[in-house]
Amino acid sequence: MTAVSTFPRAFARTAIFAAAIAVPSIAAFAQSAPFAGMAGVWSGQGNISLDGGAKERIRCKATYAVSGDGNGLNQSLLCASDSYKFELKSNVIAKGNTLSGNWSETTRNVSGELQGTSSAGKFNVNVSAPGFDAKLTLTTTGNKQAVSIASDGQFKGVNITLTRS
Repeated sequence: MTAVSTFPRAFARTAIFAAAIAVPSIAAFAQSAPFAGMAGVWSGQGNISLDGGAKERIRCKATYAVSGDGNGLNQSLLCASDSYKFELKSNVIAKGNTLSGNWSETTRNVSGELQGTSSAGKFNVNVSAPGFDAKLTLTTTGNKQAVSIASDGQFKGVNITLTRS
């Protein structure tokens, strides 16, 4: 497999988590529930750095459903570039500042777990599946989310900015 053909699978594993733990807006930080204020549609784009040094632009649209208490998040993320498309789904639960959950990339039938922590509007998360691990940092400022992902797999880094519609 080439880096481009294996990348969507590795990115899909990581991107689901990125969208799944998106941090609430600044106003919601005063609330104790980490996902309060997240419900709705977010969209944006970013760049992917592949193992061989190639870079591609990607466009994404995320839809978030938040539980009534603001501690649960169901997410659907659709991303595409000129050469591929994938759809990710996740379920995340927050207990205090600890996050846990699961994700799946539906077009490739891949799934795994996620675990991490949140503090003062910044999420640090580990994403895993058999043979794959990645680290993600996510912060929110107003209605913008910045996601940074690092992996030792077929992609080396991903940076995405999402804006709430």
